[in-house]
Parts: sequence; structure tokens; C-alpha cells
Amino acid sequence: TALSEREGINYGGGHVIEELIEGRWIKLRSTALPTDCYPRAEIETWINKDTVNQALMFNPRNAYQNYAAATNGSDRTIYTYMGILTPNFSNLTYSGAGELSPLLNDPWYRTIGTGTRIFLGGARGYVASQGTQHNPSVERTAGGIPKHPAGTLALMGNAKMMDSRYIRGARFHRYGVSLYVGIGIPIPILDEEMAAFTGVSAEQIETPVLDYSQPVRDRKPLRMVNFKDLRSGAVELNGKRVRTAPISSYKMAREIAGKLKEWIRNGDFYLSEPLEPLPGEGTLNTLEEREVEGKNPRSESFPEGDAEGSSD
Repeated sequence: TALSEREGINYGGGHVIEELIEGRWIKLRSTALPTDCYPRAEIETWINKDTVNQALMFNPRNAYQNYAAATNGSDRTIYTYMGILTPNFSNLTYSGAGELSPLLNDPWYRTIGTGTRIFLGGARGYVASQGTQHNPSVERTAGGIPKHPAGTLALMGNAKMMDSRYIRGARFHRYGVSLYVGIGIPIPILDEEMAAFTGVSAEQIETPVLDYSQPVRDRKPLRMVNFKDLRSGAVELNGKRVRTAPISSYKMAREIAGKLKEWIRNGDFYLSEPLEPLPGEGTLNTLEEREVEGKNPRSESFPEGDAEGSSD
């Protein structure tokens, strides 16, 4: 979509999801290629969460274990998923709830894994798997806190049971539409090590500051900054004080933690052991650009004439 067209976006998929969860009627229009057994080519109707049989939310990447802060070193304003970044390092945005972020309280994934029951959007959900961009083998502090973006979670839950207070459509000016998702994960205190992990403070959590005006693969950290300083409203960058602003809501994170605590105390939510642990090592692959024309890269892995799909 051209930038001039994106500028006018005020409503998108995130808002549709929010309104469906809220119980509103949603206009549905679907088209397809007809077949002999399914001859209908299109339908237009209205649905809500009570008229559909299932409304399953599956999020392939949530709950990032630390995330880099964003700023802009160019001489023009840029528009990103981290919000509006003004020129010449004049503002800085950051994401995450710091010491309330689930994977920062269980840095080595001892209690969080596939099958863990969680709070997702105001309902009970589950960890389905590691999330996309899961990258656990980054540099960490002595206490296990990653210094760069690390683990992620793929989550699923019943959207028919969710609350739109914790699932909100969002619009990032001149960037596009997104979705705010409220997540809470109970962490059992198994031993002294887990007690220490869950006692992590905002001052102990550091994240890199990146210049988002630079190409993705060329971004080098400008400095490390901790969440206590980020939350103070300003940090020092290149010798000057730069104002900071959060993309995530710490207030909502506290509310969700309190809600989950209440569910557990009342016997409305039971903790579950993971069925399978999250990968604790492995690096993130980057997409390599290869010539589309010419030699098929698959042939490099197979003897000539034995490549997958070949025949005599």
C-alpha cells in the first residue's frame, strides 16, 4: 500500500477483533472459486461472537523477552511500529512492562513452556509453542536477563470468552494498524533460584537503544539503558537528555497481574506444568537473498539427478 493511502487508515483488523470480542455485529464478506461440491462463490452477511461456533485467537509472537528501544538519528520524522520518531535523536520509545514482563521473571523458561495455562485477553489461554523470532542464545547478565531481544511465545485462546478491555485495536500514525494484547503468566516459585528471578527490578533490566532510521541489518546499539531510567521520562543520549515514551502500558500490566492473582486465590484458575519446554538455545536465522533465476539452491544439497522432486 502506498504511503499516501496508509495515512488515512483509522480502522483495520485489530479493531475488527476488538469489536468481535466486545460482542458487536461484524459485516462478513467472503469470495472464493466455486467447485462442483461447493458451488457458492460469495456470501455477505453479519456475524457476532455468539453466532459463530468458534472464535480461536492464535498469536504467533507475543510476550517478547526484552525489546530494543527506538530513536531516530536522521533529519526527518519517521513513522514506525514503535510510534512516531522525531529527528536528530529528539525522542525515544520503548516496549515491555519491565519487571512485570513474564519471560523476564522466568529467563531460562523453567516454568513457561508449551501447554502453560495463562491469562490471555481477559480469558484463560495457553502457550502453544515458542513464538516466531524466538532467539534465546543472546548475551545475558549473570542473573539470566537477556541484553537483547530473546525469547517469544506463540499463544492461543478462546476469543469468545475474552474481554475487549484487554484486547484493543490500535492505529500507529502513518504506519498502520496493530493490536494491543493483555497477557499474564503465573510463575511458580519452585526454589530459591526462581525466587531470585521473579525479584528482578526495573534497574536490572537493560535494553539496547537502536536508530530506526538505519537499515535493519546495520543497526548497532547506541547505548544500553535500563527500564528504571526509561520509565523516568528521559534518558541521556549523545550528551543530551531525550524524552522517553512507552508503547506498552505498565498500568495495565499491574491490573492484569492483580486480576490473575485474584483468579488463583478464588480457585478460578489452576496452574499447569509445561508439556514441553521452550528451546533454551539456538540462534535466529536471517532471510538470505538468493538469485531467483539460475541454479536451484536445493541442488547443492543433493547429488545431481537425486534432488527432491526429480525423476529419471
